Amino acid sequence: MTRIAGLGLAAALGALVAGSAQAQDKVKVGVLLTLSGPSAVLGQQARNGIELALKDLGGKLGGKDAELVVVDDELKPDVAVTKVKGLIERDKVDFIVGPIFSNVLGAIVKPVTDSSTFLISPNAGSSALAGKACSPFFFVTSYQNDQVHQISGRVAQARGYKKVYLLAPNYQAGKDSVAGFKLDFKGEILDESYVPLNTLDFQSELAKIASMKPDAIFAFMPGGMGVNFVKQFKQAGLTMPVLSSFTVDEATLPAQGEAALGMFAGSNWAPDLDTPQNKKFVESYVAAYKAVPASYAFQAYDAALLIDSAVKGVKGDLSNKDAVRAAMRKADFTSLRGPFKFSPNGFPVQDFYLTKVGKRANGMLETQIVEKVFSNYADGYGKDCALTN
Repeated sequence: MTRIAGLGLAAALGALVAGSAQAQDKVKVGVLLTLSGPSAVLGQQARNGIELALKDLGGKLGGKDAELVVVDDELKPDVAVTKVKGLIERDKVDFIVGPIFSNVLGAIVKPVTDSSTFLISPNAGSSALAGKACSPFFFVTSYQNDQVHQISGRVAQARGYKKVYLLAPNYQAGKDSVAGFKLDFKGEILDESYVPLNTLDFQSELAKIASMKPDAIFAFMPGGMGVNFVKQFKQAGLTMPVLSSFTVDEATLPAQGEAALGMFAGSNWAPDLDTPQNKKFVESYVAAYKAVPASYAFQAYDAALLIDSAVKGVKGDLSNKDAVRAAMRKADFTSLRGPFKFSPNGFPVQDFYLTKVGKRANGMLETQIVEKVFSNYADGYGKDCALTN
């Protein structure tokens, strides 16, 4: 477990008085991310994003000194439940930011929300939590999972691809990805291959793809899975277009190298998104971490801004949960993605883009916006959520 004190905590106060004041005046945020194993790079991006936000906010959230308590969920739902209970019961955090993966989210959402602790997901956006199971204590700064994959289906349909092969990991987000792709694609699905989470060998799937000769491939392969898939795809000599989500992104591109050039992805953001706030964020991130930020980093950065806005909105009084929720619902901050708002289910209403892997001026790889595919788009599950504005 890692603790990162806000910059303002360095102020010297009298010993006993300080302890009492600090307990009242500090905002504690638990950060639960995958920080080990093949997918650790995704969690590290999110960790970098929230740490950079806290630095930019002067170590404070809503004007109060802030502390991050960072824990590794190890991409194991049972471990995540134990860790999150520790954050709530031992560390007594006010907010929890995390996780990266939807199977972990499914395990932790009940213990967190049952404790009346606010859970802010900076990535995982399971459809199972967007409808009837929505919670007043659950917010998402990314998207509902289906949406970001729907981009690829819309593009595949618009470009006239008749036959597509689908490849995803066998867990909730993988199933959401396929469901999202199918929303707008009306052509033939040659096959749906579901592989175990953290699979690193795709030879059998690539052989099947070569024999079926699809017009395009849709692949959702996050983290280390995406690194190996892209490399093995190129080694197999396959040339059909690859549409994806998270198979190619700034978290995996350094390891994929030029094998990823020209591959497409769907996203709610890209490093070259033209807003003043985003330009500053990307420049600061590259300077601090010698890497290009991925969506995991920007969404975690926005999660910190959301908390900052909520604490400001209640003038630092976090005891009234209804007031805190109302302040969070307002999303009264400038997101790096530009304008967005929350649906009643706590998921964003926002724009979505098709991106393509290219090179920055300094030669570093990044995803770059090709076109806007959806504008001001709310997920379709919110209608089943009983919460209201």
